[in-house]
Amino acid sequence: MAPPAPAPPANSPHTATVAGVPVDTRHWIGGRRVPSASGATFTDHSPLDGTPLAEIARGGADDARAAVAAAREAFPAWAATAPAERARLLHAVADGVQARIEDLAVVETADNGALLRSHRRGVMPRVVHNLRYFADRLLALSHDDFVTRGHTHHVSWDPAGPAVLITPWNAPLMLASWKIAPALAAGNTVVLKPAEWTPLTASLFAGIAHEAGLPAGVLNVLQGYGPEAGAPLVADPGVRRISFTGSVPTARRIAAAAAGHLVPCSFELGGKSPLLVFADADPELAADLAVEQYDNAGQVCLAATRILVEESARDAFLGHFLDRVRKLTPGDPRDEATDVGPAIHPRHVERVDGFVRRALDAGAKAVTGGGRNHALGGNHYLPTLLTDVAQDSEIVQEEVFGPVLTLQTFPDGDEDEAVRLADDTRFGLAATLVTGDRERARRVAARLVAGTVWVNCFFVRDLSAPFGGSRESGIGREGGDWSFDFYCDLKNTVTAPEGWARHG
Repeated sequence: MAPPAPAPPANSPHTATVAGVPVDTRHWIGGRRVPSASGATFTDHSPLDGTPLAEIARGGADDARAAVAAAREAFPAWAATAPAERARLLHAVADGVQARIEDLAVVETADNGALLRSHRRGVMPRVVHNLRYFADRLLALSHDDFVTRGHTHHVSWDPAGPAVLITPWNAPLMLASWKIAPALAAGNTVVLKPAEWTPLTASLFAGIAHEAGLPAGVLNVLQGYGPEAGAPLVADPGVRRISFTGSVPTARRIAAAAAGHLVPCSFELGGKSPLLVFADADPELAADLAVEQYDNAGQVCLAATRILVEESARDAFLGHFLDRVRKLTPGDPRDEATDVGPAIHPRHVERVDGFVRRALDAGAKAVTGGGRNHALGGNHYLPTLLTDVAQDSEIVQEEVFGPVLTLQTFPDGDEDEAVRLADDTRFGLAATLVTGDRERARRVAARLVAGTVWVNCFFVRDLSAPFGGSRESGIGREGGDWSFDFYCDLKNTVTAPEGWARHG
């Protein structure tokens, strides 16, 4: 096991104490903490009350080159490391995360504002699961040999090279580990660039991985803004894979940069997912599933923000829905009783409110919510449901990424219209379907354009399943063996029949 990374002195300018937890604010490159080459920093603020949490090393082109160089230098030895040893080290990292779930949870809540109870019970345990799953899947990875005219085909997964992973702010460490685990298991080295609004748990994770024995340069963490740190990373000729979760415009810029070196990309770009409620559905179940869309203050890429209800079921659905919304408790995410916490940043609150104000100006009605939560102030926004919205309106077509849902109806018995409305956006990440008719569920699910369809449930996930979106919701699928297919170069070795060797 590697020695612990040297901790800076308690009064070091490179240490921030967040929720009682010391966090090093420098980059992690080549197995050591380094400040930015320029000496520049940026301020990370808490969404809870706007207070500064830390001054973070602000990466630039020189830092990006150093991070990729460290990943390239470490790659040959890591790629040659036996799968069993790579798996052992990933389990050791998982052990380290498990031991520090409370530290990671309180820091992440301070940094991104999501519910502390969710971080403790679901999100951070999922980080552990991500690491263990891909460690174990690596050892089970195989494809049956097959024969063509007596020649045997053997399929193998070869490490591709350094991978750049760019992650969002809504579930920072969980989504980072979802990419890091398969990339490292595959034998690649990694440069992680966390979102600038939520960099802290990535720094903690780097220290945990080092203490678990991960070799220097195998995992690197570069902090900073996209144009300054992310852009030189994705344009570096030494990079062989790019995985990005974020917005469509940013993905376009990454794709253009990657095209210069023909670097494969995996993109998960959010969505505008529908929740279809048929008249034969259980109205209480439908309402429960709809209210779940306010999870994490609506900052969930998979959220079904467009509720489409069969006309005759509208009133019953709406009654149950509003009853459940009234029972939600907005507040401090560190309080166990809180159901809806703050949004991530004042700029994001302004963006969400802009969508709602423009919709209301265009004739939409707020059945509930419709603005900021002035009683709580700060970044808190009221859970909102808008009706009287046109299918071609901005609020129906564009991703808001906040606690804002719309309600539309479709004629009784008209599955075609329900599917038309559901599929009528440029996105295709997910869809949720609520019905009491098994055959209808099969018919409608088959016609929905979505990477994931949930029937009478929501957010049931398994790492063995493919994850990704259609249309502008992304490119590619990750999860299970699909992750290894992306992070590796697949090789087919063809061997002639026995007796092929000729001796002179």
